[in-house]
Amino acid sequence: MMKTDPSVLSKPANQMIEWLSSYGQTERNGVTRLLYDEKWQEAQQALKKEIEAVGLASYFDDAGNLYGRLEGSEKASPVILTGSHIDTVKDGGKYDGAYGVVAGVVALDYLSQKYGQPKQTIEVVSLCEEEGSRFPLTYWGSGTITGLRTQEQVGKVEDNLGIPFIRAMNEAGFGLGRFREAKRNDINCFIELHIEQGEILERENKSIGVVSHIVGQRRYNVTVSGESNHAGTTPMPYRKDAVHTAAVLIQALMEQAKETDPTLVATVGRMEIKPNIPNVIARQAVFSIDIRHSEEALLEGFSVKVFEAFKQICQKHQTELHIENWMNEQPVKMCEKLSALSTAILEKEEVPYKVMTSGAGHDSQVFGQYMPACLLFVPSHRGISHSPDEYTKAEDLEKGIQLLIKILYELAY
Repeated sequence: MMKTDPSVLSKPANQMIEWLSSYGQTERNGVTRLLYDEKWQEAQQALKKEIEAVGLASYFDDAGNLYGRLEGSEKASPVILTGSHIDTVKDGGKYDGAYGVVAGVVALDYLSQKYGQPKQTIEVVSLCEEEGSRFPLTYWGSGTITGLRTQEQVGKVEDNLGIPFIRAMNEAGFGLGRFREAKRNDINCFIELHIEQGEILERENKSIGVVSHIVGQRRYNVTVSGESNHAGTTPMPYRKDAVHTAAVLIQALMEQAKETDPTLVATVGRMEIKPNIPNVIARQAVFSIDIRHSEEALLEGFSVKVFEAFKQICQKHQTELHIENWMNEQPVKMCEKLSALSTAILEKEEVPYKVMTSGAGHDSQVFGQYMPACLLFVPSHRGISHSPDEYTKAEDLEKGIQLLIKILYELAY
């Protein structure tokens, strides 16, 4: 088994994460980089220069995914791919996604310097999008690479400012045929290193999480339409109040989730009210629903039951209901062979680890539907993520990168 020098790893990784967080840094020391916006473009271009500075060949594809390539001697062999996503939620943390990209760059730099050319080509990818923070679409980066997502699917998609997806992509220089096609068929496997975004590893004093399954998740936009009227002169029985109806719907959703299964989670994270005036009964309320579980059948059964109840509630309150299901990701099992390789390395090195399920969606979930995929976690302090308070200790970042280096060495050298 190869040995790594820990002192070579932690400083570059920490420095790169801090450096990358400066692109889109917010007043609260968080990060906002939304797909194709100015800060996203600056970050990808800066990463391209950094990738070239460590001696890797760099290139974009037509969706905006950025690659760094360490060419193998067996040029006809399929590519071993590692990396994660560059985009963030609004005012998010500096580690989510970025750590996996930085880890890949550091790992390939280390392997190249220490062992020279591999047999199989290794690439690191900075995926253009995963979060769905700007447009009602997730996994655009990994989706375009696997063929799950196409330009035809985003023809009518807009952000909340009414900017069309295609226009934003074109203005950033992508989707115009200037770069190579995003879809690929030359990838052997995908390995993603990520922060846990939960507190299980920290609570159980484990250094690494080896993910066996990623939960399925469904996201909906629910629109309740009623009637605007005067807040003082309209008696309660005569009202068609969209906000009141939405409140009852959300309460029903939460109660049903708690009763269904202890590992099922349901979240309402966004709401818009019209006309949003204190002394006017709302004519419309739009809210999001995020539902997650590791079993597809349970997800389906829960959704059907909840939305049937929604219809009955809206009828009672004299309001109209529209439900848009804009994301439907099925649970995905990670590659057993790659997981076994990971655990074998960890056991040999006597690194404490946990085999676990991921409650958050990741690009590995998309890649895993098309090829062997492996998802590895490092601890998140207090489980905080999607927040400026997101934090992972330097030694934990280092252990994750050491594991990634050893996996890549076993696969490529």
